[in-house]
Amino acid sequence: MAALEKYNQKRNFEKTKEPKGTLSGKGKKLRFVVQRHHASRLHYDFRLEMAGVLKSWAVPKGPSLDPKDKRLAVMVEDHPLSYRTFEGEIPKGNYGFGTVSIFDEGFYTPLENTDGERELLDALEKGSVKIVLQGKKLKGEFALVRIKNPQDDNAWLLIKHKDKYAVDDGYDAEDEIPKAIKEKGESFRKSQSGRSTPKADRPANKPSAKQKNAASTKDEEASGTILEPMLAVLSENVNEDADWIFEQKLDGFRTIAQITEKNVQLTSRNGINFNSKFPSVVKAFQNFGKSVVLDGEVVAEDTKGKSNFQLLQHGEPLPAKFKLRYHVFDIMMLDGNDLREFPLLDRKDLLERLFSKILSADVLIVPKLKEDLEQALQQARKKKWEGVIAKQTDSRYLSGKRSTLWRKLKVQQSQEAIIVGFTKPSGSRVGFGALVLAVQGDQGLVYIGNVGTGFPDDVLREMKKELDKAVVEKKPFPKGVVVANEKSVSWVKPQLIAEIEYSEWTTDGHLRHPVFKALREDKALADIKRVFPIRDVQNERELTFGRKKLKLSNQKKIYWPADQITKGEMLDYYEQLGDFILPYLKDKPISMNRFPNGIEASSFFQKDVDKGTGPDWLKTVELESESTGNIVNYLLCNDLPTLLWMANMGSIEINPWLASYRKKNNPTFAVLDLDPNGVDFKEVVAVANTAHDILDEAGINSFVKTSGSTGIHIYIHVAGQYDFDVARDFIQMVAELVHEQHPQTTSLERSPSKRKNKIYLDYMQNKRAQTVVAPYSVRPKPGATVSTPLDWAEVNEDLTIQQFTMQTVLERISTKPDPWKNIFEEKANLKKAIASF
Repeated sequence: MAALEKYNQKRNFEKTKEPKGTLSGKGKKLRFVVQRHHASRLHYDFRLEMAGVLKSWAVPKGPSLDPKDKRLAVMVEDHPLSYRTFEGEIPKGNYGFGTVSIFDEGFYTPLENTDGERELLDALEKGSVKIVLQGKKLKGEFALVRIKNPQDDNAWLLIKHKDKYAVDDGYDAEDEIPKAIKEKGESFRKSQSGRSTPKADRPANKPSAKQKNAASTKDEEASGTILEPMLAVLSENVNEDADWIFEQKLDGFRTIAQITEKNVQLTSRNGINFNSKFPSVVKAFQNFGKSVVLDGEVVAEDTKGKSNFQLLQHGEPLPAKFKLRYHVFDIMMLDGNDLREFPLLDRKDLLERLFSKILSADVLIVPKLKEDLEQALQQARKKKWEGVIAKQTDSRYLSGKRSTLWRKLKVQQSQEAIIVGFTKPSGSRVGFGALVLAVQGDQGLVYIGNVGTGFPDDVLREMKKELDKAVVEKKPFPKGVVVANEKSVSWVKPQLIAEIEYSEWTTDGHLRHPVFKALREDKALADIKRVFPIRDVQNERELTFGRKKLKLSNQKKIYWPADQITKGEMLDYYEQLGDFILPYLKDKPISMNRFPNGIEASSFFQKDVDKGTGPDWLKTVELESESTGNIVNYLLCNDLPTLLWMANMGSIEINPWLASYRKKNNPTFAVLDLDPNGVDFKEVVAVANTAHDILDEAGINSFVKTSGSTGIHIYIHVAGQYDFDVARDFIQMVAELVHEQHPQTTSLERSPSKRKNKIYLDYMQNKRAQTVVAPYSVRPKPGATVSTPLDWAEVNEDLTIQQFTMQTVLERISTKPDPWKNIFEEKANLKKAIASF
């Protein structure tokens, strides 16, 4: 969306005095403003001039001068520069209704101030903006840091740095506000609303200031538009540090019910109107007697309360013994009052009091289960529910957001999938044999298997008619993707979504024992991705590997402060990636680079592991140090317990030798390291492709990976056939040939001062005891980037280091074959290649 388009779309400038959104020229200095916004929820808007607009964050509690305060700041739409002088009233019925006044204003600079506005925009994209404010109230260093949440990029923290302007005894921006401004804002809202919230309509316990200010705040008003539902994440467990309630996971269509005296509107989670599909539910709400917005689920149930999801596909009428019921589990609005900021227990209490006066056999409240999680899951298995929904008791309602505050814990595994083809039926089967399934991946559709069971005959016939209308010629997967029974497959345009039950995922990313459940009309194609359950780990846990026991400690310690990534998340990554990493570590001495307190604290290298350090099952080998001649007790990492032990010791990155200890003078790999030295990464990509072409012409199969830091590594499997001198001479020859083609941007000089602003073609990595970061190793860099193996086709202008992180690599390995899976199958013949140069 173009700059300020979203701002303009939200406002009617005939009714509000706010300035129209137009881009402005840049001044000599960058400006900032903080505006106090007495809207439906009092908050402060923190705005920074960048790229001709005001980048804006809503800060519920306002900025603080106390470094101990980490203020939640929710990024909202860009505002025009002219908005920085705006003060006054926004009338009722307009977006952001309320009173705006300027709290502070002035100028600001980037903290490092090396590249001005360009540096700021780059920092904004990376999620860590460090600035110096020169205001009347706000002075000195501040940081805006994005909170790590794959489902919501808008949540940030505003933090004051410790400097001469900082305070240490707490800070409340409201203490700075004159009484007249506070009274003016309150008076305007009362005059526009005409009345305060009726006592009977308020939750029993009004949320505390702490609960209100912890809320994610945006400049939005409840209006006639349909509110989006809050979404749960798939999870393996719940965080025991929080309080939870548990509910049955219903087997129906998620439905928002918006009810007024004159109208009832039922809407799916992606905006589909359900009124004509479920008229009996509409009728049940027609004499409700309240203006309300409810969140619930429409379920088709028999006389015993057993649900049948497939019956919902066509809506009413249903077979005689089935009936539609609306199960309500939350309330968002009541008589024009927005309740989403109130804690869940208060909203639940209000629901119960509301429905105690309104009885209906077709509208039911979802009860809270009295059991703890394990008992709730046992009940779900016994009653054959899909699973259990867990919700934090103090959670506010996050419209349109997927949050870990709500969690799905499934008894029966299920996955939504896009139908991309079907096979011919065999025997007496009607319609089709099986459906070909896919999910959305990073680079298009990803095949996840076929499903051929779970279809009644009438469903087979009906679906076949729809599929025949959508037949296309082109296969939707890249060349090389093998589809089961592909010779009998008819491909179809991706437009139908199926819900599939299954037992587990196979190692190659296919569904095991899939069973068709039903078509889903309430989901969007773009949202159909493989779902990975989250897992909250305890701060301390013990793993058992046969006779080996390993204690993992301090897992809640933050290792990446700017991204809020914990040590436990890193350990979980290595636990899942062990099979991918270990082949590159086998019998290779390891040098540990330890960050016991995270990437922003001091670190140290450790080569020598004293005997008696760690568990007795650790394996080490004594080798002579190249530099000192002393004996060093190197760690060997040949199994997952050792890998996790290293990570638990704070060794974020894994640095093995290029040779095994058994043949320490003969490397397993020869490596060319492309070190950018500040050169544009697109040029590094071009240089890497030149090296690839040279090696191809010489008959050498090469493999490429990101370094995870700034550069690119090119690997050649030499399998210990040659000593380091031969390997190094060969890589030097390749580097010289590359340099001939890129003389202006590359260098072979070892001295940094002699190769400024040139890509260093580092062939000197090829020597005894030299380490190179392992494939799939995490790096102690912002974002928790990973040294990631690539297909050569991925080494193009779109390639960046930052796109490969712990999170994205975990998703990548589930949807894409390992590009290096065949690296050990062929030994490079360097002598033959040298003769061809």
